[in-house]
Amino acid sequence: MGFDTYQTELKVIQHGESVLGQAETADFPSEYKQLLKNYSKLLKTTNRLVRMSDRSEERLKEANVQIQHQQKALEKAHHKLSEHAQNLEEKVKERTTELMAAQEKLEGLVRLGIALSMERQHARFMEMVVQGQKELTNADGGILFSLRDENHLAYEILRFDTLELRLGGLSGRNAPEECISLRDETGRPRYFNPIAHAFLTERTINVPNIYESTDFDFQDIFAFDTAHDYRSQSFLAVPLKPRKGEILGVLVLINARVSGTSRIVAFNEDAERFIEALASQAAVAQDNKNLMQAQTSLLDSIIQVLAGAIDTKSPYTGGHCARVPIIGNLLAKAVCETNDGAFADFDMTDAEWREFHLASWLHDCGKVTTPEYVVDKATKLETIYNRIHEIRMRFEILLRDETIAYLEALAQPDADADALKAELDAKIQALHDDFAFVADCNVGGEFMSPDKINRLEAIAQTPWTRHFNDRLGLSQAELLRYAKVPEAPLPATEHLLADKKEHIIHRSKGEASYDPKEYGINMERPRHLYNLGELYNLRIARGTLTPEEFFKIKEHAIHTLIMLEQLPFPRQLARVPQFAACHHETMIGTGYPRGLDQTALPVQARILAIADIFEALTASDRPYKKAKTLNEALRIMSFMRNDGHIDPDLFNLFLESGIYRVFAEKHLKSEQIDDVDIVKFLQVAVESEE
Repeated sequence: MGFDTYQTELKVIQHGESVLGQAETADFPSEYKQLLKNYSKLLKTTNRLVRMSDRSEERLKEANVQIQHQQKALEKAHHKLSEHAQNLEEKVKERTTELMAAQEKLEGLVRLGIALSMERQHARFMEMVVQGQKELTNADGGILFSLRDENHLAYEILRFDTLELRLGGLSGRNAPEECISLRDETGRPRYFNPIAHAFLTERTINVPNIYESTDFDFQDIFAFDTAHDYRSQSFLAVPLKPRKGEILGVLVLINARVSGTSRIVAFNEDAERFIEALASQAAVAQDNKNLMQAQTSLLDSIIQVLAGAIDTKSPYTGGHCARVPIIGNLLAKAVCETNDGAFADFDMTDAEWREFHLASWLHDCGKVTTPEYVVDKATKLETIYNRIHEIRMRFEILLRDETIAYLEALAQPDADADALKAELDAKIQALHDDFAFVADCNVGGEFMSPDKINRLEAIAQTPWTRHFNDRLGLSQAELLRYAKVPEAPLPATEHLLADKKEHIIHRSKGEASYDPKEYGINMERPRHLYNLGELYNLRIARGTLTPEEFFKIKEHAIHTLIMLEQLPFPRQLARVPQFAACHHETMIGTGYPRGLDQTALPVQARILAIADIFEALTASDRPYKKAKTLNEALRIMSFMRNDGHIDPDLFNLFLESGIYRVFAEKHLKSEQIDDVDIVKFLQVAVESEE
């Protein structure tokens, strides 16, 4: 429903017009009175409305004034907000810049930490620590002190950019020789020295201006400034300490600079925190390196203890274990240094040198499983002792029996004393001759001829009488060997030399602690573990070892392989078992334990093969052979080279480099060192190729 503001006035006008239109009949006096009455009401209403309007206008004016005041207040507030927003924006920009700088420093810290953890060379590692700290703080100078002994810090690296001064580390120039003492002559801590203080208290020392400081004595720094026409100002000393570890040193930074300028400022708290973080990280990395070095030293010591144990068990192989690495190292260096020929492209990293070093020391570690009476067997009848004494005693019995028979015959009434004495002397001489022959066979030699074997078997048939039980005083193991042998009634007739069933030592079930197929071993094992038969041993054609004992000797290569493959070598040392166990392989695949040929033999294994052979030939501490002279050893090795047993290129390098003589002058007896014409040995290779 609409609202008309002038509705009342319109009704009055309409009514007046209606009266005027009916003038003839209208009652003008009454109508006039009514009109006046209505007009009065309208006037009253109008006055009331005017008053209301005036009051509204005043209120509007007041409201307008208030609005103007509020608008001014809003303008002021807006201005303040604008200023605040601008300040906030500037602060955000500034903080963003700071955060970006901090992020860059943090990224640099992380990158440097990763680089430190990967670095293996100590000098470069320390260089990276100093340089990284200087870059993080934009410091002009950096000095690294390391703990020399329990009372002194020594200069290790000193760097000053503006002085172009580089000492210690990788600079090629020695660091200052003077040290920072941690305690005075009476043993009291030198807390007044800022560097000693940082080390002793394990706290960071931050001094904005050392020339204004009264807390510490900076005489050492002042002396440096005087000597180099330098002005040190801001100073920061941070201890290098891993968590729960001993302090390794102190890092000192001199003169922090505003980035892009030469203006010196104090080291701020953020820089201090970053430096402490990096110092801790560097200390942890260095501590880890120290631990790795300690573990490396421990491993080397364990290996040397193992060689010492073999040395104690058998001094003949112990010296061998120590000398082979010397020869191997000399030859490996020569191979790496050659620039032409078959090894022009061959070289070894530090890790590979470590790998080779361990393999050379461990190449015979399997000999700890080889009985020493086999390793050191100097005569054919030797087991734990030389059984020639048993044989001699039997000859003594025979001689005594002949003497008794002679005396009994001489006691007969019709005895011919001269004939009997001549017969006795002949028999005694024959016994002496036979024993001398058996004893000579026992010593072993280059070849046992058929004639000698026939004579030996004839002597063996000589009977003698045993009157005592041969089952008494035996161990359980020995009794087991006699279990299936019937006991002969006493007195029993024995042969002077015999191969008996009880001489055979069978393999026990599960005697082999390894599966040959698992390790790719192709060596054929003898049927028996050992054969102690007297004739069997005396008939050995060459040397003093039976086939069973020779296999037991060769088995050390198997045990070397198995022992080393069971060790958890890290990835960079994974080839130690391969290098160590392959030194008895040949270039043509006739070696052991796997029968590998040159396609499967790494250079390091071939080097060890030559080192092993040369040392064995020239060793003067073997009880079973005479040490070879240089010429004799090299001639034998040249035959082995021609037969495809050793690498011809390596052997030629061994000759041409003079390694054989370098080793000989330090480790061989003077009578072994004769003049060597290597040309004749090199020519053998040429003739063989032709």
